[in-house]
This record gives sequence, structure tokens and C-alpha cells, in this order.
Amino acid sequence: MTRKLAAVILAAGLGKRMKSEKAKVLNEINGKPMVMYIIETAKKIAGNNIVVVVGKQAEKVSETISKEYEVIYALQKEQLGTGHAVKCALPFLPEYSEQVLILCGDVPLLSYDTLKRLYEEHIRSNRDISVLAVETGNPKGYGRLILDNENNVSGIIEETDATDIQKQIKIINSGIYCVKKEFLEYSLNKISADNAQGEFYLTDIVKIGYNNNKNIGAVIGQDNEELLGINSIQDLMAI
Repeated sequence: MTRKLAAVILAAGLGKRMKSEKAKVLNEINGKPMVMYIIETAKKIAGNNIVVVVGKQAEKVSETISKEYEVIYALQKEQLGTGHAVKCALPFLPEYSEQVLILCGDVPLLSYDTLKRLYEEHIRSNRDISVLAVETGNPKGYGRLILDNENNVSGIIEETDATDIQKQIKIINSGIYCVKKEFLEYSLNKISADNAQGEFYLTDIVKIGYNNNKNIGAVIGQDNEELLGINSIQDLMAI
């Protein structure tokens, strides 16, 4: 069932808030670079169909990963946003793959069970996009899920672009998705950098899908801590 599934792991950022000279994903948890945890989990569901997008300290990141895992690397030469990062990975996805899991290299606590649930619900509901979301009492800093009157996901708004009312939304985007490859390729060619950060947001594929009447749904994670990324040295120490 999962043979036609591929995974893209975003691991190109430096992570300035980590206050470390290391690439963000090389910061360690229990003596192990955090990216290794997410690769280990991804391997259980996607096998060898894993593309890791590297950028900052690309050589060091790929060298570290290759000591333990055989993966495919895609280079993001310029940091132009998450949408651009995934676009860099597209040419490296196996031709036979039909679904793509998009994962973040800085979410080391993500479990296989959660990932399996996301994939299975995505397939069962025949969705074009499934967003892994989580409800939190403190959504500050995260993209908010926008729902229409029928509870369909109509978009994801980043904190920097959100209105005061949208900032009150408690359901946030984890940055983890399962997307039909065909639609992923189509939508990534439609996104623009017309936003406060001047970046190509991966989240914009949701709005594009909604406007094209695609089947988009959210899977709400059951463990807040499992899905929140490592963004600072404080986050790292809290694990």
C-alpha cells in the first residue's frame, strides 16, 4: 500500500533562534541529531523513497545522515520558503510515487502511529491534500487553519499575515502534509511570494486546492508536544 508513497523532509534551514552555528536539524537530542529521528520514522512508512532537502551546511547535513541512512538529497540553494524547498525535491521523487508525505526535519517527536493515521485517512477519504493539525492554547507563531462554513479547510494563514481575529484561532498547522503528487506538482507552479515574508509558502497549496474544488481535510493530532517543532534552545531543552 505504501510502495507508491514518497516522503520529503525539509532540512535546509539554519535556525537562527537556536543560537547555534550548526544547521538547525543537526542540533542533538540525547546525543543524536534531531533530523535522524524523523528519518527513522519516515523510513517505517515510506521505505527508501525519501528525499531530504538540504541547504544551509548541506554537505555537513548530508554527511551526517549518510552515516546511518540511505536517502536522496535535493539542494535548495536559496532559502526562498517552504514551497520552494518542496519544489526543489520534486525532480527526485520516484516516478511511480503517487502520494507525498511532507515532513519537517525539526519535528523529532513525530510518531509512526500519527504518520500512519495521516496517510490512512488521506487514502480512505481520497483527498488531494491532508493537513496534520493540532489544537493548542497558545497558537502564537504558528499558521492557523481557516475553515469554511462546512468545516472544510479553505486555507492556512501565517501569523505574520493573519488578522487579529484569525490570530484567535487555536487549530494550527504542524507543517506536515500528505498530498497527491499530481496536485502537488500543479499547485507548486501556482504559488507566489506575495506575502509579508516575500517567500513561497507551501501552505498556499491549500488555498489553491480549495479554489479548484479539491478534496482537502485536516487530521487533528492527539498530542500537542509531538507535533510542535523545535524552534529555540528552550524547546530543545524541554524535550
